[in-house]
Amino acid sequence: MHGMENASELNLQLNSTLQELPLWKVYIEVDCPADKLATLFQQEPLLPGIILTKNQQYVGMISRQRFFEQMSRPYSLSLFSKRPTANLYNFLQMAGITLSEDTSIVEATQITLRRPPQVVYEPIVVKTLSEIYKLVDFHQLLLAYSQIHVLTLTQLQQVEEQSRIAKAGFRDLQQNYTRLIQNEKMAALGQLVAGIAHEINNPVNFVAGNIVHAIEYSQDLLQLIRLYQKCYPEPAKEIQTAIADIELDFLTNDLPHLLASMKVGTERIEQIILSLRNFSRLDESEKKIVDIHEGIDSTLLILKSRFKNHDIGQSINIIKEYGDIPLVDCYAGLLNQVFMNILANAIDALEESLVSQMPYNKHLTTPNPQISIRTEHFNNQQVVIRIIDNGPGIPESIQKRLFDPFFTTKPVGKGTGLGLSISYQIIVEKHGGQLQCISALGAGTEFVITIPIQRSSLSH
Repeated sequence: MHGMENASELNLQLNSTLQELPLWKVYIEVDCPADKLATLFQQEPLLPGIILTKNQQYVGMISRQRFFEQMSRPYSLSLFSKRPTANLYNFLQMAGITLSEDTSIVEATQITLRRPPQVVYEPIVVKTLSEIYKLVDFHQLLLAYSQIHVLTLTQLQQVEEQSRIAKAGFRDLQQNYTRLIQNEKMAALGQLVAGIAHEINNPVNFVAGNIVHAIEYSQDLLQLIRLYQKCYPEPAKEIQTAIADIELDFLTNDLPHLLASMKVGTERIEQIILSLRNFSRLDESEKKIVDIHEGIDSTLLILKSRFKNHDIGQSINIIKEYGDIPLVDCYAGLLNQVFMNILANAIDALEESLVSQMPYNKHLTTPNPQISIRTEHFNNQQVVIRIIDNGPGIPESIQKRLFDPFFTTKPVGKGTGLGLSISYQIIVEKHGGQLQCISALGAGTEFVITIPIQRSSLSH
């Protein structure tokens, strides 16, 4: 058994690799009893997981979180604690991720964030060039990624101020920063989905699973009460008093409705969780055959809270004009990110227009702010998505730079200038499609997304 190494303060660079992070080397033979793991975790409060070996050969890994989750369940302690650790490991079926120690921290972050939500926080197994296995904590990886993010920003600022870095090097730096921004969004979505799955999904499934039995049991009990009333129409005075106190007739009629409403509520929560997972699609890095309308609806659900501006009492009306379009072969998660960027920009434009006219509410040029989303099937080969707002529009001089990296008209701290640039790359370079902006001052703005229904080879 060994502890953590390289625990000194990190001095990372843009191309730093996993071997520069604090790595854990705590081993245990799979023949040892499982309660030995509990002892090791108690001795090392920060230990993210333990590497399992058989005859000193690597077998796998058990994380702290999965170990204590399992051992806290009924009967697990008596079932596994005194038996070989191999029993617990086989039961958990932990298929972890293994990366080489020379993998860059930025690339490692991209890979780990694509994992399914239920294992996104699991530690990562690092394999050294000398065939030695170690562990890196997921949160330590995110901290290192954040440090590289700050370092990238600092160097970008130096590039913009001094303007002396070679053009090729500047382009590489921009691409690195773009990947970091995408990672940041993926990290936020991954944490959101994982949090919902961990904190909400399990209890909701428990309630949804048991409410069916509750409805059945309540019907049985109510039927029994009716049977008693039929066989004993003249109950004792004490029972008559109790019936009056609890308003039995009202209770009998209302209880089924109450339980039915609870069932509808749990189904609604399950739908919201499903929509969030569909929107992020963190575990889908390859092309998939998907329903574009499903992606748009999931994005609208995420942005629902922004359609109502409580400060000025105005709501943005969403008009969906969906056509009969086929399923599309695309990168679903990236395409949803495009919908998010364009819709968020439309909401920002409408809000700014409304806020700027607040003292003159009687003369609003946009009295009914709205966003229209239209889809259509074009030429049997392409799908066209139009996102149209009736906001103030975009001047022609700005439209020419709309898709340039780092160009933004928003105040400092509100926009990075990368949303539409990334969207352009996703549509044009990744899907071989087109992204156009049609706008004029006072006439609103229309973004037209055109993507092929199926394409044999896409750019990477």
